[in-house]
Amino acid sequence: MHILGIETSCDETSAAVLRNGHVASNIISSQLIHKAYGGVVPELASREHERLIVSVVDAAVNEANIQKNDLDVIAATAGPGLIGAVMVGLCFAQGLAYALRKTFVPVNHIEAHVFSGFIQEDPGHEPPKERFISLTVSGGHTMLCIVHEDLTYGVIGKTIDDAAGEAFDKTGKMLGLDYPAGPVIDGLAKEGDPKFHEFPRALTSQSRTSKSYRDNFDFSFSGLKTSVLHYIGKHEPAFIERHLPDIAASIQDAIVGVLVEKTVAAACKYNIKAVSVSGGVSANSGLRQKMEEACSKRGIRVYIPRAVYSTDNAAMIATLANLKLSRGLATPNNYDIAPFASFAAPGPHSA
Repeated sequence: MHILGIETSCDETSAAVLRNGHVASNIISSQLIHKAYGGVVPELASREHERLIVSVVDAAVNEANIQKNDLDVIAATAGPGLIGAVMVGLCFAQGLAYALRKTFVPVNHIEAHVFSGFIQEDPGHEPPKERFISLTVSGGHTMLCIVHEDLTYGVIGKTIDDAAGEAFDKTGKMLGLDYPAGPVIDGLAKEGDPKFHEFPRALTSQSRTSKSYRDNFDFSFSGLKTSVLHYIGKHEPAFIERHLPDIAASIQDAIVGVLVEKTVAAACKYNIKAVSVSGGVSANSGLRQKMEEACSKRGIRVYIPRAVYSTDNAAMIATLANLKLSRGLATPNNYDIAPFASFAAPGPHSA
């Protein structure tokens, strides 16, 4: 069984091939053109996907050492994401599946992140076998779910304003760091003091304004961005430059602290002994370390994909298609599906 996955929701053009459920190839082409603008420009992203998708798909098929006719299933992101970007990958996948007379499966990008702990590179990989708490954290989304053994899930918390990845990138931009600033802050933080300055942590036990944080699994990072802006404005540029690693470490500690506290609190409240962390921010070394430390103290297992599977990638698209097909949960050959920008998450009733 060979499944081709295609991912074009934002600024990564990616294609991957699964062979009997295991990753045979995973090609990712990141669009560097957006660096000059300090963020993703939707129209440029669409054009880059159009320019790259044929070569990226060919590279994935070649690395898997197969021909396109050997494919059994072609899956692609249908959303959420930038509409123009999603449309490129979705239409390409539909056209390829139709031309080759192969099964086509549309995939929800956010759900693919949620289930990225199931990505298998080798037969020895053990995916989650029990229900787990999923923290999906990226530039556009921050979400907590309870995921059940039958792959149903319920959202118990989400951001009420900015996503964690956006907080990393926007505060990094304030500090004059290159885009994307998240990895740069992560690198600087390793050399800095996370206790140098205490930035706010909204809706947590350390919040000075909220008394209703218990059992509240929503996130808020807009206040942190404002606090960083005011902090920078109160100090001379030379001071900011001299203490850049310390400021970066303090920002990262605040964001990571919120993510870890709420994830662990959710696991304890619902008596769940496994946690999965996915999305681009899950590549952050500070988040990985703090989450593993906090969960270890409470006997909670942690599933975090390798960094290459944390950011947007096609292996997770193919993996979710494989999961759903194997359990009869997919709706194959749905050529009427239209690309969508937003994510209508199921409510906590299924928790």
